[in-house]
Amino acid sequence: MMKKLMICVAASVLTLVAQAAEDHQPKYGGVVVETKAGDLELVAKADLIVIHVSDHGKPMKLSSATGKVTVFNGNDKTEAALALAGDKLEAKGSFKVGAGTKVLADVALNGKPAVAARFTLK
Repeated sequence: MMKKLMICVAASVLTLVAQAAEDHQPKYGGVVVETKAGDLELVAKADLIVIHVSDHGKPMKLSSATGKVTVFNGNDKTEAALALAGDKLEAKGSFKVGAGTKVLADVALNGKPAVAARFTLK
């Protein structure tokens, strides 16, 4: 009886660990970074950078958000302001993005202190 109980407990713990690991997987094809403010997923295109925000795998409702992104590609450095667009942040501009491009995002969400997130594109 005790052995069966221990097996059930172990299986439950493994299921919870697996679910927690999945919470940090990209949902929009981008790169995910965990921060104190939530998980930030950056999706970068040549003319648009989008940051999706989630809390343990669930989209976070954003009432206010500000910030900026800095894109580093070799010697090129491009900065752009982030604006709230629904429940995500967007920066429009002309960006040189590709594998290895580094992006620094400084964001303040829902009136909380700003957090910095560093992304490396794949």
